[in-house]
Amino acid sequence: MSEHDELEALRDQVETRAYIDQALTKLFAPEDEALAAARKAPQQHDMPSIEISPLQGKLLQVLALACGAKRILEIGALAGYSGLWLARALPPDGRLISLEISEQHAAVARASWERAGLGDRAEVRVGPAEELLPALQSEAPFDLVFIDADKPSYPTYLDWALKLTRPGSIIVADNCIRRGVPLREDSESSTDPATAALYTYDQRVAADPRLLSVALPLSKDDGMDGFAISVVRAVAPAEG
Repeated sequence: MSEHDELEALRDQVETRAYIDQALTKLFAPEDEALAAARKAPQQHDMPSIEISPLQGKLLQVLALACGAKRILEIGALAGYSGLWLARALPPDGRLISLEISEQHAAVARASWERAGLGDRAEVRVGPAEELLPALQSEAPFDLVFIDADKPSYPTYLDWALKLTRPGSIIVADNCIRRGVPLREDSESSTDPATAALYTYDQRVAADPRLLSVALPLSKDDGMDGFAISVVRAVAPAEG
């Protein structure tokens, strides 16, 4: 195959993937006004536009409903987009607690939830997650934990997620694929703290006998990334 043909084939793949993403989003994860506003909020408030995709949001909602979630913990609120998907899976007496280090981001997230009529079941607590997590032990167990915050702390967040959940709970972490970089064997010793931490996270959830895990590649605007999804086991499988 000539270089021209290879380029054409690559272009076709990109166009096909983009079409599939758009078609699936339109069919399975259309945004209403509240979701669209939450997605646009980062640009309007000088925040990073790093929210999850609509399909990822719908997947979170499906997972929350599948496990009958009444209490959800989110680590990293940003503008409240992912929290909006999650809160919509809760019953009227359910609760979403989102941890956010930035007061500015927290205010935008609160506004997103109020706009959607979910302020009664979603709250954001401000501060470093590692300082806020210990206080949540009295409010545990959580039925679903979504991790989407500073990447170097992912292994620590996993430790807390295991402490704060129950058998049958679901733990989801974003950015665990990142175009395959954290999956390379040499990433364990990477000089980039985020890459090394994501490598550790992936390896741990794949091997921990307390968890049944899978990672799914999902297209995003900035390239291929995805979730690592884990279910907390009732009983670790017997050896041998």
